[in-house]
Amino acid sequence: MTQVSAAMIKDLRGKTGAGMMDCKKALEESEGDIEAAVDWLRTKGLAAAAKKAGRVAAEGLVAVQADGNKGAVVEVNSETDFVARNDQFQDFARTLVGLVQANGNGDLEALQAVPYPGSERNVAEELTHMIATIGENMSLRRADTLSVAEGVVANYVHSAAAPGLGRIGVLVALESSADQAQLATLAKQVAMHVAAASPQSVSTDDLDPEAVERERAVLSEQARDSGKPEDIIAKMVEGRLRKFYQEVVLTEQTWVIDGESKVAAVLEQAGKDLGAPVKVSGFIKYVLGEGIDREESDFAAEVAAQVSA
Repeated sequence: MTQVSAAMIKDLRGKTGAGMMDCKKALEESEGDIEAAVDWLRTKGLAAAAKKAGRVAAEGLVAVQADGNKGAVVEVNSETDFVARNDQFQDFARTLVGLVQANGNGDLEALQAVPYPGSERNVAEELTHMIATIGENMSLRRADTLSVAEGVVANYVHSAAAPGLGRIGVLVALESSADQAQLATLAKQVAMHVAAASPQSVSTDDLDPEAVERERAVLSEQARDSGKPEDIIAKMVEGRLRKFYQEVVLTEQTWVIDGESKVAAVLEQAGKDLGAPVKVSGFIKYVLGEGIDREESDFAAEVAAQVSA
């Protein structure tokens, strides 16, 4: 077998953009012939997939799954919403969230190395295969799991494209020794609340201290503009901080189901009704494409450029 050097792999990567291990395999299969290796990668669809990798993928699906006391959530991105409606893409997202839940963690590096069911490829290789087959850039962006020792984990999907798949996915874990069926109903409602109200933490104690101090500083500056004495300003700031907590802390928020009660009061009443204390031990909310820089296109300019060409 021809000895494949690092320089040869680097050269082939520069020509095709394919992954390092794929380049190594191509060179081994082609006995070190660079051009033959390029053709090998093209035949496998790997070079074509690599060329698509620079394109922005901000559409796609959030997949969620919950079973008993554990759940998982995954975001898989594509370039267009059209691909997100593709059965093959949906099956891929659904399979991934099942693998994440089965493995019990959201480590992407570990997930990519997991054998993909029904094929001889791993997850990373299956993704590359799909890019080459479907013709769009795709990416496995993030994954998480949520579990509770005693209680239930429930999921909710907003803007669903199919069961368990949509643009917003939420997991909520309720800790309690109460009846699981009744607890699951409440957990689903809390998940719906999280989707609508977007809390940043379960309780005030869970909030990022730096975020609280930044908010306090802003509120203090605003209060000083009133010209009032410092002792009055301090009271004004504390009052406005309470309002801030009501906006971003789950237990302090107004329950979206009735528009009146605090979530903390709903949980307390549920504990009385179910015969055991109920506590939200955690939640995860994924919004499809959040934080991804999307390219802004000027359609009129594109048309004008085509006409003048």
